[in-house]
Amino acid sequence: MALAALARRIFGSPSDRSVKRFQGKVAAINALEPELEKLSDEQLRARTAEFKAHLQNGGSLDDLIVPAFATVREAGKRVLGMRHFDVQLIGGMVMNERGIAEMRTGEGKTLVATLPMYLNALTGEGAHLVTVNDYLVKRDAQWMGQIYNFLGLSWGVIVHGLSDAERKAAYAADITYGTNNELGFDYLRDNMKYTRQQMVQRGHAFAIVDEVDSILIDEARTPLIISGPSDDRSDLYLKLDAIIPIIGDEDFELDEKQRAVTFTDSGIEKLEARLAEEGLLKSGSLYDVENVALVHHANSALRAHKLFRKDKDYIVRNNEVVIIDEFSGRMMPGRRYSEGLHQALEAKEGAKIQPENQTLASITFQNYFRLYKKLAGMTGTAATEAEEFADIYKLDVVTVPTNVPVQRKDDEDAIFRTAAEKFDAIAELIKECHGRGQPVLVGTTSIEKSEMLAELLRAKNVGNMNVLNARHHEQEAFIVADAGLPGAITIATNMAGRGTDIQLGGNLEMRIQKEAAGLEGEEREAKIAEIKRTIAEDKAKALAAGGLMVIGTERHESRRIDNQLRGRSGRQGDPGHSAFFLSLQDDLMRIFPVDSMDSMLGKLGLEQGESITHPWVTKAIERAQGKVEARNFDIRKNILKYDDVMNDQRKVIFEQRIELMDAEDVSETVVEMRHDVVENIVSKAIPPRSYPEQWNVEQLEAAAKTYLNIDVPVKEWAAEEGIDAETVTERLIAAADAAAAAKEERTIANMEAAGQPNPTVMRQVEKSILLQSIDGLWREHLVTLDHLSKVVGWRGIAQRDPLTEYKQEAYELFQGLLANLRELVTTQLSHVELQPRPVAPPQPDLSRLRETHIDPLTGENDADGGDTIADSLGATGSDPSLKPLDPKLTEGVSRNAPCPCGSGKKFKHCHGAFV
Repeated sequence: MALAALARRIFGSPSDRSVKRFQGKVAAINALEPELEKLSDEQLRARTAEFKAHLQNGGSLDDLIVPAFATVREAGKRVLGMRHFDVQLIGGMVMNERGIAEMRTGEGKTLVATLPMYLNALTGEGAHLVTVNDYLVKRDAQWMGQIYNFLGLSWGVIVHGLSDAERKAAYAADITYGTNNELGFDYLRDNMKYTRQQMVQRGHAFAIVDEVDSILIDEARTPLIISGPSDDRSDLYLKLDAIIPIIGDEDFELDEKQRAVTFTDSGIEKLEARLAEEGLLKSGSLYDVENVALVHHANSALRAHKLFRKDKDYIVRNNEVVIIDEFSGRMMPGRRYSEGLHQALEAKEGAKIQPENQTLASITFQNYFRLYKKLAGMTGTAATEAEEFADIYKLDVVTVPTNVPVQRKDDEDAIFRTAAEKFDAIAELIKECHGRGQPVLVGTTSIEKSEMLAELLRAKNVGNMNVLNARHHEQEAFIVADAGLPGAITIATNMAGRGTDIQLGGNLEMRIQKEAAGLEGEEREAKIAEIKRTIAEDKAKALAAGGLMVIGTERHESRRIDNQLRGRSGRQGDPGHSAFFLSLQDDLMRIFPVDSMDSMLGKLGLEQGESITHPWVTKAIERAQGKVEARNFDIRKNILKYDDVMNDQRKVIFEQRIELMDAEDVSETVVEMRHDVVENIVSKAIPPRSYPEQWNVEQLEAAAKTYLNIDVPVKEWAAEEGIDAETVTERLIAAADAAAAAKEERTIANMEAAGQPNPTVMRQVEKSILLQSIDGLWREHLVTLDHLSKVVGWRGIAQRDPLTEYKQEAYELFQGLLANLRELVTTQLSHVELQPRPVAPPQPDLSRLRETHIDPLTGENDADGGDTIADSLGATGSDPSLKPLDPKLTEGVSRNAPCPCGSGKKFKHCHGAFV
């Protein structure tokens, strides 16, 4: 460690070397600035066409980095009144080189993204910016879209509630802003469509992932799932829920570290006896094969009662069980636990039990984003996960220096013996800060701790406070906006991904929206001036009191989450302060104990209310966090190994579907399948090198009738002299082909007789049956692989590698799927009889399908709600004919007021789409 630190001091860190490498291009961009300032708006916009022509003539994107970045910077100055700082240019270069730019909160990542987005959009293949919720998508696209419009590029947005036509138009734009789950769901939905024209995405060329650590790390175990309803089994959940209370502490084993709970032998005996009394046990043992579903539901009921706690893991609202996200503390309406766990929680709480859903299609964010040819990211906290980004995604993390040096003071952790002592100390510090007018942000890890602290502060009469957690997240934008006011006290379950900076003195935009609504003309201008003056005064008071004070009530398992909380203070060179208060009763200290910490505190003889604060202690805790992070990384990497097996098969199936949709005629594929089926049924009935009297003639005749719908005299053939399996195969193929040809002729004749001529009707039917058969078998295959992944781990007991076993069995299952596909398609086509009416490929019925997604940042299922913005943005969300206005003219204008440009339209239908 000492040698590594010495080497970094001499040679610099990898990030330092990368930043230094970009300085030459930064100087070149700065040198171009005076030249570009002299250009007219039209001349500056014309550079876009020049850049595109350069690429079409064989030039590379690398040739355009300096001129393109300089052009975007000049456009930003003219349109937004914002000039990219040198460090922001470096951040853009990092992302253009397939890297992750780690830039602190408040450093302007939204503006930075315009540089690589513009450059990579010049290829015409589309550039995607991915962020975590609809609010940020709309805000960032409308804001930065002014730059793209000015430079002649189109842009679109992908949020919940858009029609397929709107989505297709948005993806067709040069630049597309969208949420991570909407892009992933569009990919899955596209691969459930029946024609290429119905698909909305046009490829995966370039993407920047905002809050990349949250999407690619926190959600690495979170699949996007499209599911459909299955059978209602409410009675079973209720009966099992009534049985679980008889299970005592000795009847199950609880492992909080692994978040797992299992029945002991005594628990299984009690459970079997009670299940037998209820008539639910189909045989003597719970683990007999016919009771597999019962085991599954019993384990879910046990987890619901012993592992999940109300108001920590979930809350009950409006007779529904709503999940609470462990990272952000937000409610996640619309998201449901899988494998019957959510139904078990509903039974436990007496809520209405919703039926389980069957998975129809799924993909993890890891495998979705690895589809992109070129991937990049940006976030405020990524360095601690650099190894995972490099290993899984081949992305290097570069820490970009701040534009102004950070002035925040970070205290060492204060460790107490008990949680009560810790919270008393926190309350006293909050009271002290409030007394001198210093704004305070307190980060907690759960709703119950957030509300417990709020009650403690009320008891001590500390002052008014805002509580930001899953019960109040509707008002969170305004709560965050007020968190920088002098003396403000804000308690939040987690500050990750809130999307709104905490500005000392208050947020001008939010204040205007709240206080100047409905005002017009001079009265409105006077009010805005008054708000600006008040904010300036309040900011001066907050700065004099020491800036924003951030207090962490305990350490998270990940240092990155702690750093996100710290990063809320000291933005853009403001002074600030942060401190973490811990106790030995905290989850991290209890489940992942720091070596000898308890004995050390005991030897020191700490009195009631005293704490220990020392750099060694802080480092010891960070080392413990590092171990937890490494363990979690190993878990995610192992899960990815299993998911990669399914992903390889998913890509084969999806690519096959696209080939079939693109093909005008799939009859050749159908004929090959029919011939393969014939060879298969012959090989089963006629063993190799066997005599005709050894053949299973009845089986072969029955198979020919079942699969090919033909009657063949196999018994007569077997009596012929010199007959062999090859001859039988040839005759069966000829008979099957003749039957298929006759059916086609008959169908075409019937259509013509009915006055509906359609010579390609069988081609349409063949394609339709192929696609529907693939979809049905793939859904069954997903369920089988899911079950296999849950039980294959037991093979490790027999000294067999579970992953190798999983790969082998998954391969065999996939081969079985292909064989079943051939048989299913052949059987359906041989038996289908068409009525004389036009046959068009059926549209998939998506009306009963459900989309679910775990989003650790927003705590919401974006796929389950949201507003369409087609009214205000149109199909692509941009109109190059609109000339940008001076931002001062649009400041604080109501969405329903006339647009200041004089067009006569409402602001929201004109320039309001961009600000």
